[in-house]
Amino acid sequence: MRPAVILLSGGLDSATVLAIAREQGYACHTLSLDYGQRHRSELDAAAVLSRSLGAASHSIVKLDLTLFGGSALTDTAIAIPTSGATAGIPVTYVPARNTIMLSLALAKAETLGCNDIFFGANAVDYSGYPDCRPEYVAAYQAMANRATKAAVEGAHLTIHTPIIMLSKADIIRRGAALGVDFARTVSCYQADAAGQACGACDSCRIRRDGFEAAGIPDPTRYRR
Repeated sequence: MRPAVILLSGGLDSATVLAIAREQGYACHTLSLDYGQRHRSELDAAAVLSRSLGAASHSIVKLDLTLFGGSALTDTAIAIPTSGATAGIPVTYVPARNTIMLSLALAKAETLGCNDIFFGANAVDYSGYPDCRPEYVAAYQAMANRATKAAVEGAHLTIHTPIIMLSKADIIRRGAALGVDFARTVSCYQADAAGQACGACDSCRIRRDGFEAAGIPDPTRYRR
């Protein structure tokens, strides 16, 4: 089995990507980032999902992005939006988060001697983050193939984004077909310590609409 690094947040998108990588025969080494996010229960979910979906290993990297702030997910002085989608990039965008996570995955991949990274970016039903677009992923992959010892010595790194052009409903259907237990995933931007969702933030709205469109009962645990 070829090794692959899977970026695993604990949400339904990355859980589905892990299941896809496993189905394709990879030995999956999952990697999560503890960056000071409000919804820290997603890290607990990532550990559970990694075990239940048969990952070969699971690592959590601690990097405190609250030092910079600039996002409602890392600065408690900025409120999580609960009034629905608005124009422009929302305040839940975390500056450079995906670039940081991909860089950590790249380092992990080099130490494992693997050429495959799986990343749960989505550019269809999402909040409009600039680092979830196909052109961003292509640019990062091009950079990565010029930046490492492995690349200089002839290896080629591929960043796999199997759900990037899927609707949330299609992601849910795909994950369900692969046995993902979505009740164990945490998507809410202000989930409590037990992983219970608020039901009002953008992520909760997109997730709930996705289950409805997929025709699959929503197993999300909402706070009363």
